[in-house]
Amino acid sequence: MYLPHFIDEESATGNTPLFFGGINVYLQQKWPLFRDTPVWLDRVFNSTALLNLAASQAGMTAAHDLGEMTISMILGEQGSQAKEVEKVVAWLAREENRPDVVCLSNLLLIGVAHRIKEALHVPVICTLHGEEGFINALPEPSHCWSVLSERAGEISEFVAVSRYYKEVMLKRLGLSPEKITVVHNGINLEGYFPATPNPAGPPVIGYLARMHAAKGLGVLVEAFIKLKERNRIPDVRLRIAGSRTASDRPFVRSLRQRLRQAGCERHVEFLPNLDRSPKQAFLRTLSVLSVPAHGESFGLYILEALACGVPVVQPADGAFPELIEATGGGTLYNAGDPEALAMALEEALADRARFAAMGRTGMEAVHARFTSETMASGFIKVCERVCAPLTGL
Repeated sequence: MYLPHFIDEESATGNTPLFFGGINVYLQQKWPLFRDTPVWLDRVFNSTALLNLAASQAGMTAAHDLGEMTISMILGEQGSQAKEVEKVVAWLAREENRPDVVCLSNLLLIGVAHRIKEALHVPVICTLHGEEGFINALPEPSHCWSVLSERAGEISEFVAVSRYYKEVMLKRLGLSPEKITVVHNGINLEGYFPATPNPAGPPVIGYLARMHAAKGLGVLVEAFIKLKERNRIPDVRLRIAGSRTASDRPFVRSLRQRLRQAGCERHVEFLPNLDRSPKQAFLRTLSVLSVPAHGESFGLYILEALACGVPVVQPADGAFPELIEATGGGTLYNAGDPEALAMALEEALADRARFAAMGRTGMEAVHARFTSETMASGFIKVCERVCAPLTGL
């Protein structure tokens, strides 16, 4: 739906048809003519080549430009993309193995829930992870939240990725606590293992997330400059990895310029758009990981770092306190303060043995509680629960 994801694992979608392609959704929003175009033309706009081209221009998905279209999508059969809603419903109804339950992967897809329930008579569940930031960046976020609250009644149960995000969405959507179940994210542990310890090597601070201001990369760069200025960890390095789209390049250039002005550029490495194996190899080069993001609903990079035995230093914000408590894999600092982050990183690198022990503790916790199998088990329980009234279980 919308635009293809950039992922570092093989896609599990196979030959599943695509609905709500980003180009069709946009055209149907802007010009009524495209709300009644033939199927063959819709397929042209849903072609892999065109969608990949659109996805590479990430500015197309900036929230401040998409307010009306977001509301329209949430309205479902009452919105400009009603044709796309009916395509989804018709496909599900034609399937030889009709679903017992339908899961929407994102709150912004809630517009299809009413017609799915009406046509298939099955429960619909919806996962919650990170929508708040996008919605709050819309021109009129309160209107969007109001429409979402009205549509939330169509969902049998929501699944939040953390206790923190459950509380956020309970308030935003006006739901009762039993309406949202927490199922923590998990990862496929294949290929994740710790590096051979090298106490004599230079300490390396790592970052693994989108190279974007919203993820706090600028805060980390400022903290790193402070570390270099104080020179108490003289040989410290910074390695920055993660997705980098065309719209992120000006921000990355500004960071490089800031590092150059501070005389630190030669101690920093940027590694954009790593695939799975190179990403795992990157993690094994780190002494500590820090992603100073604000209001994160989870943060898979925390699990990925800990799965390689790398401890983390994170802001006391969002889901991070919950993850640090659950794993014992790192420490927290006052959010949004580069000086506080610099001090926390300095403490971590000055006592590498203690923080390495935290990394090992975190690795054990991830293997025990945050695997893809554990996540799947929790999700299956939700599906069984919402289906029980229909099956008589």
